[in-house]
Amino acid sequence: MAQDTRLARLLHVLIHMHLHGGTTTSATLAQMLHTNAVVVRRTMASLRAAGLVASTSGRGGGWVLARELERVTARDVYDAIAHATTFAIGPAQDNPSCPVEAAVNGLLGEALQDAESALLQRLGARTLADLAQEIVGRKNAARPRSPARAPDPDGRQGGAKIKAKR
Repeated sequence: MAQDTRLARLLHVLIHMHLHGGTTTSATLAQMLHTNAVVVRRTMASLRAAGLVASTSGRGGGWVLARELERVTARDVYDAIAHATTFAIGPAQDNPSCPVEAAVNGLLGEALQDAESALLQRLGARTLADLAQEIVGRKNAARPRSPARAPDPDGRQGGAKIKAKR
């Protein structure tokens, strides 16, 4: 069974939009996500309906963030996506009068409800700005730092010679 990757993809898109600023076209987003611009427009429409993005038409148009990412949680994006169920697994409906099926369905139903509550709580606790800051921090940590230059014999940093004015 295929996984629903819309949440991951939309979080990805929104953080990129924040980091790069400005307006982003459906074609650019489609290229980033390896999909069709029509699919992007349909999916982004749900974010527009939730007030997370806005669209502009015409030359230079596209998608723009409608809210600061400090005010958007991963849960907000999750809630904006229409989905039938959080998890791919679920109860069986083969023989509703079977006590074994009823017991198994009860166990699965409780476990799935607990798991969904935990997921939604975790998603609600993180803003997209938190994620963006984490990404920027990783980028900065991965950048090679230039080695510190040792002072020259005269005690100056970097070994540069400075001519004295006479």
